[in-house]
Amino acid sequence: MGRAVCIVSPGNLASNPRVLKEADALHEADYAVTAVVCDYTEALRPFDDEIVGRVPWKVVRVARPAGERQVGKAARALARLATSLGMRVPVAVAALAYGGPVAALRRAASEVPADLYIAHYVAGLAAAADAARRSGAMLGFDAEDYHAGEGTPFDMSMVRTIESALLPACRHVTAAAPLIAKAYAAQCRVEPTTVLNVFSLAMAPMQARPTAGRDTFKAYWFSQTIGLDRGLQSFILAMAKTRTHVTLDIRGGNRWGHGEQLVELARGLGIGDRISLLPMARPEEMARLAAAYDIGLSLETDVSENRRLCLTNKVFTYLLAGVPVLLSDTPAQRALAPDLGAAQRLVSLADPAAMAATLDDLAGSPVARAEASASAWKLGRERYNWEVEKAALLGSVARAFASRQVTP
Repeated sequence: MGRAVCIVSPGNLASNPRVLKEADALHEADYAVTAVVCDYTEALRPFDDEIVGRVPWKVVRVARPAGERQVGKAARALARLATSLGMRVPVAVAALAYGGPVAALRRAASEVPADLYIAHYVAGLAAAADAARRSGAMLGFDAEDYHAGEGTPFDMSMVRTIESALLPACRHVTAAAPLIAKAYAAQCRVEPTTVLNVFSLAMAPMQARPTAGRDTFKAYWFSQTIGLDRGLQSFILAMAKTRTHVTLDIRGGNRWGHGEQLVELARGLGIGDRISLLPMARPEEMARLAAAYDIGLSLETDVSENRRLCLTNKVFTYLLAGVPVLLSDTPAQRALAPDLGAAQRLVSLADPAAMAATLDDLAGSPVARAEASASAWKLGRERYNWEVEKAALLGSVARAFASRQVTP
């Protein structure tokens, strides 16, 4: 019985550390792994090249085909018409209407022999399902987000059409947060295994950063793209109210100019000199880069149901770095907070004054700062790391292969 796995994702390799961790773990467990990914983002290509040069598993990189956007627009128009007439939208049309490199991924994945196709994101799911169906293989899905809970109402309806049709056939389903798993269980009659967005101990700093004797309290936020819907405005408003000299470093792509807008907000509050914009960095460097700070920000908003349910990799990157986390009060982060204990502070984005008081309380107490940092360091090494968490992934894949063996 074969043990070949094909991972299908519409993003660049460097844009999705979750794919890299998944592929590494499966390769180490003696699965033959091929990752079919896109090569669409030019800025990430050098990072992708470096990854391809060092990983021990196979990578197929898919270029953007001519006419892809036009096909998507036509499918979107057809799906809108069918919806307006009360007609059911076929899954294949819904996938193209939702957008993404479905056709290109489908062609590439269908050329990779595999016993299990694991999809990431909606475009990956539609492509992997077709490849699995053609080869009589098993289908799997990793829900890094709650996709039916983000985007426009039309987008969400397309996602529900696709996922409701395809996910019940999956032998392997994982989700990046407990509440995302619960939402998919209710929506699609599946039982996802939670696999948190944690990272390897190999990415951690060698030792914790001392907390004593610092006059400035340094805050840090990172993402692939700097956005205006990530709670940073509330934090900047809080910075202007603190007694403590709080600084904020923001790392990420700034193609839309949102970073300058945040700096301008800070200038208007008289604290423009305390905000710095930093360039993107390699995923494997994130924990060590975060280790230079006193607190990491995970300020998710209620802009979508997905944001309410998700636990991003920021939280666990900070813990691996030995840095306590400032969590916004979303349902997912509120549920996680008790497990983090002294390593977290839970705040409301609607109350910058209370957030400022929280920062002052933590920054002003050497004992509290030391306890928070020590707790984060301990959690990163004993619980929230990939060496611990990958067992959940491997267990789910093993159960999928075992179920294939006993199916009549």
